[in-house]
Amino acid sequence: MAVRPLLTIGNPVLRQVARPLTRDEILSAEVRTLIDDMIDTMHHEEGIGIAAPQIGESVQLAVMEIAVDSERYPDTNPFEMAVFVNPRVSVLDAAEQGYWEGCLSVPGLRGLVHRPRGVRVDYLNLHGDPASIVADGFMATVFQHELDHLGGVLFIDRIRDTRMLATTDNYVRFWLNRPGEQRTSE
Repeated sequence: MAVRPLLTIGNPVLRQVARPLTRDEILSAEVRTLIDDMIDTMHHEEGIGIAAPQIGESVQLAVMEIAVDSERYPDTNPFEMAVFVNPRVSVLDAAEQGYWEGCLSVPGLRGLVHRPRGVRVDYLNLHGDPASIVADGFMATVFQHELDHLGGVLFIDRIRDTRMLATTDNYVRFWLNRPGEQRTSE
């Protein structure tokens, strides 16, 4: 287990479509070590999700967690640590919601992104068995954000109006507490 360096915008690995993992790979010691490294890195960076490409591994793997005592997201329901292998997102509610997103791989920036407010994620679990989860609201955005990484997509690609892109400092200064504004994760 180790904290691994984060890749940041401009690194071509972040723009690749990650390859699926086979069942044998899912059950391997190498993938278990990769998962542990992803979790350690996510915790070290104080994120709530991370995808394998963000630490240089172009495979279809992501982890997410919102701690019960999250200081960063105190108004968000906790979400136990979960691992998603070869995930696919299906839209259940296409009505859009806008959240200010940030990303560990795009440090220092936030942008307003509109995404469907309800999704289902079909994936394989740590045993290689099929599973699914339904999410709405904030968690639907978190899933879409993290799983976009597996397709080589960053949140900045989803910003419709670049006037709604700000440094983190200016996001806090000018946008964070505006009525009707919402925020999301890194």
